[in-house]
Amino acid sequence: MADTQPTTVPCAPVAPHPRAASGYGKRSAPDQDRPRPDAFSHLPEREAFLAAFIDRLPDGAAMDVKTLAAAQPRYGQQAVRSALTHLSTAGHLRRVQETVGNGRSQWVYRTYFTRTARDDTWWHRFLTGATSPQVQPDERPQPARPVAHANPRPAPPAPSPAYAALAALGTADPRMILSAAECAALEGLAAEWLARGATSAYLVTALTAGLPPEVHSPGALARTRLTAKLPPTPPSTPTPTPTRIMECTECGVPGRPEALPGGLCRPCRGDSPPPNQPAAHLQAQRTHHYAALCRVRE
Repeated sequence: MADTQPTTVPCAPVAPHPRAASGYGKRSAPDQDRPRPDAFSHLPEREAFLAAFIDRLPDGAAMDVKTLAAAQPRYGQQAVRSALTHLSTAGHLRRVQETVGNGRSQWVYRTYFTRTARDDTWWHRFLTGATSPQVQPDERPQPARPVAHANPRPAPPAPSPAYAALAALGTADPRMILSAAECAALEGLAAEWLARGATSAYLVTALTAGLPPEVHSPGALARTRLTAKLPPTPPSTPTPTPTRIMECTECGVPGRPEALPGGLCRPCRGDSPPPNQPAAHLQAQRTHHYAALCRVRE
């Protein structure tokens, strides 16, 4: 008789999974372990199945309960909702409101998912931008292995863009042919031009335009021009950090990451709320949330 044990590997969806509105939906958390068949073997069967299903979805896929229930044949909306709560407490996902756009004035709803279970400290650091999450050891880039040859000879390193631009001066104008030693000596000055936003083509033009009829020392002339015509340092424009407000995975009430351990608020975790004040709990949370939105938009 054939083995009929259930599998946690989800079937491929019959139709393409719906995408959320632009900017919304699934977002993959950084520094995850590589995909493997037993990535969710520590979870119960239902949660393992849905976690594997979500893991295969692309970023931007719709993550609402109704869509997830309709996209796979095994579990309905109530089961999916319960499974998402379990995946949240297990450290695999968090629901977040986040600012996007150059002015950081638009708010979107996203679900961050990771196949690598994370604790509350990691999620807090990631969502608040306090520190960069640590890269997993097996995710670090590995050095390339040398290729064995009968007569191994190390390949010369590729020239830097600054060195290549200096070496190209003689092609642009034969009066500015530089030796290898001169290119190496001037490489640092040329690299500073590129660091300040100049292109290699602009650098070559600046060093070859308006030359005298005869150039007796192209290296000295290049050094003079590299120093005298050095472009100004461009003004720094720091990238604004997005504002993130976590939501309870179960009920959607907003709150700070430290107030939602496991991605759940106190009532949804099963902790006893203050007597006869369940409505006040939700009202206070939402009041703080909308006050924060107003401060951000000011």
